[in-house]
Amino acid sequence: MSSIPSSVKSSSPRVTIPGTRFHKLRRMVQSICVTIFILLPLFDVMRIDITRQRFYVFGAELWISEFSILFLTMMFVWILVAASAMIYGRFYCGYLCPQMIFSEAATTLERAIAKWVKHNISGTSDAAKKLVARGLFYIALLPAAVFVTFVFVSFFVPPADLLHRLLHLDIRTAPGIVGASITLITFLDFAFLRQRFCTAICPYGYLQNMLADKKTLLVRFYDPNEQCIKCQKCVQACPMGIDIRNSSHQLECTHCAECVDACSAIVGKLGRTSLIQYAWGEGAEAATKKLTWYQRIGLRDGKRIAIMVLLFIYATGLSVAIRMRQPVMIRVMPNRITLYSVAPDGRVLNHFRILAVNRSHADTHVTLSVTGIGSAEIVGIDKDVLLKPGESLQHDFDVAASAAGVQPGINKMQLQAAASAAQKPATFDENFFAPTDAIATPKSVPATAR
Repeated sequence: MSSIPSSVKSSSPRVTIPGTRFHKLRRMVQSICVTIFILLPLFDVMRIDITRQRFYVFGAELWISEFSILFLTMMFVWILVAASAMIYGRFYCGYLCPQMIFSEAATTLERAIAKWVKHNISGTSDAAKKLVARGLFYIALLPAAVFVTFVFVSFFVPPADLLHRLLHLDIRTAPGIVGASITLITFLDFAFLRQRFCTAICPYGYLQNMLADKKTLLVRFYDPNEQCIKCQKCVQACPMGIDIRNSSHQLECTHCAECVDACSAIVGKLGRTSLIQYAWGEGAEAATKKLTWYQRIGLRDGKRIAIMVLLFIYATGLSVAIRMRQPVMIRVMPNRITLYSVAPDGRVLNHFRILAVNRSHADTHVTLSVTGIGSAEIVGIDKDVLLKPGESLQHDFDVAASAAGVQPGINKMQLQAAASAAQKPATFDENFFAPTDAIATPKSVPATAR
């Protein structure tokens, strides 16, 4: 029989129990994060290919030499990390961090195996049951560690190549040795370290505490009327094993709000609200003050608005840079070791070099043409060059023109390089040097002679 008065029962709000509010939201967010974590390297949304020296961001294949876009990407990520920590505190740790997600999954698996052994194996001592449960947990954890390692290493090595090495148990080459080492570290982490990684090793937790201020989102215990019944449910629900009543700024606290659900499940039956809540700071007004819509999402002062504006600027710049990026990079430059040479047939030759890199995922054809000089043509290179994905071309060629078709000295012309990829042809304004002599004879004129 419940000891709660009927008058309290009738006026009590709906009881929020674990699994119906923050716990359920957290598990849903974590499931989405795991799915994204697995799919990101498969679709080149965000990946660094160390073997090919490529960087993939939102489907675009960037070369390491494209420093400007890489710089914008790194700055955007760093500002995003800082903004997240400043405004939302440890939200990343409690809801998004793969280390936390898989550590909690390992703990859940261990408890489930121990419970199964306890109810299905009889006739043995408790010590023997614990040993069996521990062995079964390690056996189940090994393939999980291999899978997590495979996904993680796929951010740096092409998944197809990594799968080939895994199926052949490659532990002789450098990628195979690295993969095996990371698998061992992952296994030891999830078997013994787990959440202790967050407080003993992870630097992001320390960084978040450094960036937090009096208006950062946190989970806090607020009991001015001393209504806490000391049930310890908040402590039992905490994945990190801390008591939130001691302080909201404990390094171990990841602001996961499991204690909020636990407290609400108890005091909600007494017609009260949870004594543990999310709040924008620790002041008494943090829990009672009515907030505007922009304050509710964390924009509570000029500093936060400024960092969000800066984040928007970098995101816009990164988006524009990626959209303006040409899938096939083409450069044409003159080779001025000699200004010109004269062929045996009397034509004047100027020497050039083309550099083309196919940064797209499909074959492309590169063609060269010259305009501005009626008799000029491209010689020394095929008019249509096929480039495979990732392939580059460096080739010397000549622009040849009849002596009668050019003026002595400097002539203006345009070299046009077109790629079959969906991009505009590249036009290069160049000078064509011709002899100033009345009669052109076969010779080569060094640049220093002019």
